[in-house]
Amino acid sequence: MIVRPRNPNSPRTLIFTLNGSIVPVIWPRVLYTMLLAVLVVLAERRGLVAPFTLDAAPLTMLGLTLAIFLGFRNSVAYQRWWEARTLWGELVNVTRDLARQVRSFMPALAAEERTLLVRGTIGFAHALRHHLRGSDPAGDLRVWLPPDVFAAAMAAPNRPNTVLGWLGERHLAAARGAGLDGMLAARIDEGLGKLSHVLGGCERIANTPMPFAYILLLHRTVHVYCFMLPFCLIGAMGWLAPLAVGIIAYTFFGLDAIGEQIEDPFDRLPNDLPLDTLCRSIEINLLSLLGEDELPQPLLPENGTLL
Repeated sequence: MIVRPRNPNSPRTLIFTLNGSIVPVIWPRVLYTMLLAVLVVLAERRGLVAPFTLDAAPLTMLGLTLAIFLGFRNSVAYQRWWEARTLWGELVNVTRDLARQVRSFMPALAAEERTLLVRGTIGFAHALRHHLRGSDPAGDLRVWLPPDVFAAAMAAPNRPNTVLGWLGERHLAAARGAGLDGMLAARIDEGLGKLSHVLGGCERIANTPMPFAYILLLHRTVHVYCFMLPFCLIGAMGWLAPLAVGIIAYTFFGLDAIGEQIEDPFDRLPNDLPLDTLCRSIEINLLSLLGEDELPQPLLPENGTLL
């Protein structure tokens, strides 16, 4: 996720900032559209083809329709991004609650057992992060889970679900061993149920992409529209047509690319969610509740980006 600069609205930032901009992604498309406009102007001015001009009315209607569809698609993509952020915010809150409940509801619980439960909760967050990104969780899970649970999780098709099942069994055993009241034990189980809700919600977003036919139609229409621009602007703008084409193409290609980036909020692109940072925040919060003195350092932005 991009960390906004100190003065995000300053002219210098708005014009020259590339980090977090969509320019590095779309500049080849904008460039070849402008080159097409230059070739069209040269061909028309040197008499290689007969002077021609397309009526701008169809282009205006197509542009209006395309803008509406791009706006709708980007709204849907942002809803997916925001729902994913809400789910991870809930994960941060629930893990804090579980660690607090283990400490306050069961004060007589052995320190080793309390540490095991809290570290297992951290392991669940890391397992979920790797599960959503399709990355290898071995390095993180080995640190936070007992060897037997680590082996079982690595052998399972759904690792966070396996860790969650073990957490449920371990919390129940700890509650029974501590003689915990049934209502308080139900509160802990409710928190574990919320972790399951977060897992299911994130899987729904990750495993349900936007319909390919809809995305394909938008991609094709954006390219066709930008290729038509030089032929509609040459008569009115002449040599300024390539510049106008570049500005308009930047807008439409940019909107298309932004929607494509945030459609999958769990990826590692600059505008996706900082899952590594959120997991580190969970580590710090839960280990501090355990009373540990040596806490990991918060992750800092790399080139203005939180991972």
